[in-house]
Amino acid sequence: MNIFHSTGSFLKRLRSGVRQDPARDWLLLLSISTVALVCIIIWNVWAFGTVTNGGTIGTAATGTPPVFNKASLDAIHAIFTSRATEENNYINGTYQFADPSQ
Repeated sequence: MNIFHSTGSFLKRLRSGVRQDPARDWLLLLSISTVALVCIIIWNVWAFGTVTNGGTIGTAATGTPPVFNKASLDAIHAIFTSRATEENNYINGTYQFADPSQ
C-alpha cells in the first residue's frame, strides 16, 4: 500500500460531489485517535519509569547556578529579626494601647 496513493484517495474523498461513507470516516478517526492515545500512554509510562529509577529525561544538568546570594539572605534575616523584636514588644507589654471605644 502506497502512502501517497492513500493520501491522495483521502483528499479526493474530501472534495464535494464524492460519495461519503460516515462509517469508514468514523473508523478512520477512531483508529487514528486510538493510535495517538496508545502512543501517549506508552510515552508516559516510559517517562515515569525513567524518573522513578533515578534517570533524567533529556540532557542531565552539569551544574546548578546559585539561586540566591548571601547578601539578600542576610537582608531578609535582618528584616525578620526586627519583626521578631517588635512582636516581643507587643507580647511583653512594652507598648501600651489606649482603647478609644472606652
